[in-house]
Amino acid sequence: MLPMNGWMIFGICMLFIAILSIYKLLIIRWDMKKMARQLKDVNEHFGTNELIRTNSHDQLTSEFSKEINKLIHLYKENERYLEKRETQLRTEITNISHDLRTPLTSMKGFSQLLLDDVPVAKREEYVDIILGKIDLLTNQVDLFYELASILSADYKLEMTSIPLNEIIEEKALLFYSDFREKSIDVQLANMGESHVLANKEAIERILVNIIQNALRYATSYFHLRLEAEDNYLSLYAENDSNDLTEADIADIFNRTYRKDSSRRNGQLGLGLHIVQQLMEKQGGEVEAKLEGEKFSLQLKFYKSIVL
Repeated sequence: MLPMNGWMIFGICMLFIAILSIYKLLIIRWDMKKMARQLKDVNEHFGTNELIRTNSHDQLTSEFSKEINKLIHLYKENERYLEKRETQLRTEITNISHDLRTPLTSMKGFSQLLLDDVPVAKREEYVDIILGKIDLLTNQVDLFYELASILSADYKLEMTSIPLNEIIEEKALLFYSDFREKSIDVQLANMGESHVLANKEAIERILVNIIQNALRYATSYFHLRLEAEDNYLSLYAENDSNDLTEADIADIFNRTYRKDSSRRNGQLGLGLHIVQQLMEKQGGEVEAKLEGEKFSLQLKFYKSIVL
C-alpha cells in the first residue's frame, strides 16, 4: 500500500490533471463558440473574403478551422464558376438569338417584297437573297449541332495516320475561287508528304473553319505552311487583318466571342472554338497570335510513322 504522503501526491496530481483537462475543454469550447460566430458572419456576408481565424494552440482545433476554410474557399470558387457559366449562358443565348433572328428578319422582308408586283429580275434577286439567308441559317444551326456533339461525353474520335498535306491542298482548292473573288493571295508552303495521327473528318472540319475565318477577315493574303518540330507537325495559318487587337486574341477561342456588336458574318468565336475543341480531342494544341496586322494560328499535331 502507498503511504499517506504517496496518496496525497497521487491525489494532487490527479486533481491537477483534471483541472488542466477542464481548462483545455473550456478553451476548446471558447474556440468553438468563437469559430461558430465567425462562421455565422461568413454566411451572412458571403460575398466578402472572410475566413475562420483562431489563435488556438490546440492542434485539432487548428486543423478543424483549416478544413472549414478549405470548404469555404471551394464553395466560393464553385459559386464564382456557376455565376460565370450563367453569364456565359446568357451571352450565348443572346448571340444565338441575334444570329438566327437577323437572317430571319431579312428573309421575311424580302418575302413580303415578293408579294408586290415587282419585275422578274428583281424577283430573282430577292429569291437569291432569301436562299443565301437560308444557307446562312443552315450553317449556323449545323455549327451549334456540331459543337453540342463535340462537347458530349460520348463523342469519340478514331485516330489513324492522315496525309495532312493532301487534305490541306484539297480544302484550299475548294475555296480558291472564293479567295480569288476577294483578291486574296493564297500560298501553300512545305507541302511535302506529311502524315499525322488524327481523325480525317475532324481535320477536314478544322481546315474548313480556318479557311472560312480567313475568307471573312483577311484583306490581302492567306498563307498555309507545314513545319516539322520534334514529335509534332505544326500547321501555320496566317492572314492579314486590320481590325484585330490583342484583347481579341485573348478571347478568340471563346465560343461567346464576337468581333463586334454587329457580328459581321458571325461565327468567328464559334468556328475557332470548334477548332480548339477538335484539336484537344485529338491530343493536339492550337494557339493564336497577333503581330502587327498579321493574325496567325499554330496547330500542333502528333506525327504519324508511315511503315
